[in-house]
Amino acid sequence: MSKSNCNDCACRLASEVNQLKAVVKAQSKMLSKLVQHIKDGCKKDVEVKESSLKGLLNPCLKCLKPDTLYHLGLDTETTDFPKVFGDVRFVCMGGTKGRMEHFAYYVMQEIGLKINAATQLRDMAEAGNRFSMFKVGPVLCVSHGIGCPSISILLHELIKIMYHAKCQDPVFIRLGTCGGIGVDPGTVIISSEAVDGRLDSFHEIIVQGSGEKYDSQLDENLAFDIKLCHDPCKDRYEAIIGKTLCAHDFYEGQSRLDGAFCEYTPEQKKAYLEQLRSQDIKNIEMESLAFAALTGRAGIRSAVVCVAILNRLKGDQIQTPHEVLIKWEKRPQELVARYIRKVLYFSDEASDEAEEMEEDEEGGRNGSVKVAQGGAGDTQKAPEPEEEA
Repeated sequence: MSKSNCNDCACRLASEVNQLKAVVKAQSKMLSKLVQHIKDGCKKDVEVKESSLKGLLNPCLKCLKPDTLYHLGLDTETTDFPKVFGDVRFVCMGGTKGRMEHFAYYVMQEIGLKINAATQLRDMAEAGNRFSMFKVGPVLCVSHGIGCPSISILLHELIKIMYHAKCQDPVFIRLGTCGGIGVDPGTVIISSEAVDGRLDSFHEIIVQGSGEKYDSQLDENLAFDIKLCHDPCKDRYEAIIGKTLCAHDFYEGQSRLDGAFCEYTPEQKKAYLEQLRSQDIKNIEMESLAFAALTGRAGIRSAVVCVAILNRLKGDQIQTPHEVLIKWEKRPQELVARYIRKVLYFSDEASDEAEEMEEDEEGGRNGSVKVAQGGAGDTQKAPEPEEEA
């Protein structure tokens, strides 16, 4: 084995050891909290009375007894939402059942959860016969189908789950594939905002005969945090942030030449896609507009992370081998799983360090005060801060 390969292996092993240490430390901390909770006899437990959603939710929700989430096959009468979903911190969405079931098992491994080898994750939305939903600890993995109408139906019901379950600051992330605009196939694109076919950054729906427009910006800080999880040295692909065009059709709405109808020329198609590229639009897909608008209305931080499976400037039909496409589809999942693991474990570790620093500073301040109280000429040293047991 060459020296460079040995160094790579050593770096990778060191990284995996550090990640394992963080997971073990977080789990130990959680176990300590549970033990203390039992000792205290639940006296310190404070019930969360409301969800943290800050949007203007439907005021009629409180009157729905039960509230039926028809397309997910759930209702508030037969399901204890706070008990089942109250710990959800991440809602990850993708087009198909297979993709999200795979991601559920993958993220379960990445965050250190285990189930019996003979046990399978249960599709919690099976009764609805529309979508699929798998829960892995604090992560909810859900399929959304194709297009804004499908994902908007699902989002209404997922947001209601967050509301009824009293979830605190959930993060919604859409994972998927897309057509790239002037980017290499296999590139991961994190959306900064979604625009429609007219390049307007809002989602319009018709309510009682009138058009209502809702902003389609996505959380800039969340996009940046997810991009930080990309390792240019380790990952053999590029990850970028840019605008996303959300089309309401797969063929003509995306200026394709391979649909049943096409009333524009190849030259017109190329000119249109070049116009998109000049506007910093990196990709085209079909769900981001509704996704951004609905999560924004609910005050939910959200992101769209897609992999480009072709460059639309060079063609419309996918020629890449299936086994390569499967590898590309895993790239957004890898980035998002790293982000979730980082938030669950490494941010808690940083919080612990910050608390320790504050305690040390507080101890230092207390020591200074004692010296000052000693009076002039008093040479007694301030006592050292006591170490925690």
